[in-house]
Amino acid sequence: MSAGVRYVCGECGHITMTRTGRCPSCGAWGTLAAEQPPRSGSSASAAARNVVPARMVCAVDVRPPRRIPTGIGELDRVLGGGLVPGGVVLIGGQPGIGKSTLLLQAAGQVAASGLPVLYISGEESEAQVALRASRIGAALVPGGMSDRLLLSCGTDLEGALANLSGDISFFVLDSVQSMKAEGESGWPGTLTQVRAVAQRVVDVARERNIPAVMVGHITKDGRLAGPMLLEHMVDTVLNFSGEGYSSYRMLRAMKNRYGSTDELGVFEMREDGLVPVEDKSGLYWNRSDSAVPGVAMTVALEGTTPLAAELQTLANPTVFPYPRRTARGIELNRFQLLAAVIEKRCGIPTGGHDLYMNVAGGLSIQDPSADLGACAAIASALRDAPLPAGTCWMGEVGLAGEVRPVTRLGLRLREAARLGFTSAVISSRERLERLDASLGLMPVTHLDEAIAGLLLKKRG
Repeated sequence: MSAGVRYVCGECGHITMTRTGRCPSCGAWGTLAAEQPPRSGSSASAAARNVVPARMVCAVDVRPPRRIPTGIGELDRVLGGGLVPGGVVLIGGQPGIGKSTLLLQAAGQVAASGLPVLYISGEESEAQVALRASRIGAALVPGGMSDRLLLSCGTDLEGALANLSGDISFFVLDSVQSMKAEGESGWPGTLTQVRAVAQRVVDVARERNIPAVMVGHITKDGRLAGPMLLEHMVDTVLNFSGEGYSSYRMLRAMKNRYGSTDELGVFEMREDGLVPVEDKSGLYWNRSDSAVPGVAMTVALEGTTPLAAELQTLANPTVFPYPRRTARGIELNRFQLLAAVIEKRCGIPTGGHDLYMNVAGGLSIQDPSADLGACAAIASALRDAPLPAGTCWMGEVGLAGEVRPVTRLGLRLREAARLGFTSAVISSRERLERLDASLGLMPVTHLDEAIAGLLLKKRG
């Protein structure tokens, strides 16, 4: 072991003088990297005496920067309105999900508007990037492609960043694991290299006051590969996800210093690239007119986007001493809690049935406004009686069985009316005078009141 060398964990920052395979603090494997300790003694004291005060300004004199729109509405909305000058965005996702395609389309849109963009690729050659840009129609202008889309391919980070001229509007780095920082040991993708590459990109973006977007790989458990410090260094962390059997892709912000983390962007992957999905409710609702027991509709919010969600419940007599409870698209503990509320407050026995709940279309709902719809679906399945057609259910349900108000009910009701619903079951504590009168509103105080009044008699 070299004298004076210490080892720093890339996950938790723990420092040790002994190199081991596993961090003694957080237990992560392979995260310790060698590092020279900071200066000490007289040299450090002399440096401290010569410190120059950092620049200080008054907050009221600082004007907020003007965002740069990417030209892709779904991406801009998730970002909070576009790219922020000097801000750094990190986007992660599974291999082949479409991260590079999305950023190349965004770079092409900005380039087509007349602003130069630098696309740095450490994983593809110029010919490969240009071929993909041509296939998806990136940087198209009348008469051909714009000459404002500039490419720099290779793993030399300093050489790529040297191409940043004064008129570059923003640059893309694809990917942070493929580049090599000068003066740092290790191969590209190691913890030391990833941290150094990210720090250099952040420094350049701040110095030149231009936005940067980095692509990051993910591990098998869905986390961004590299040190946890990477997510703290950047301003925005985006997650681009999708199921292998579906052509739809979801874009969410896991961290956003300049906007909300509640927005959802939806894209459809086609041969000519990613196409934003405007009517998202159609993804999760089949618009079936037939009334089926155990099916209830609600309108959930993903950020500021209302989505019609179809809650499906199946109840089967159980053969086990402990009935099964299975939920997909809604938290299992929440599902079990609502089933208990139905039995205790509404007098509908649930202990003799296995209960299964599914949110159609693969949507995952965290919004508590879906409680009332979930309870209605459970009760409908247990009674084997369909719910009234054209009705949506919006309300939070408490342990006492009370139906509570939900946020932004007016927005939800407008979306429900647009989709063709004729009535909505809501909390009686809502301010009815401010709500959309185009829907028939049915305010209820208690869950028992909602279920007893709207469930039809058991069939047969």
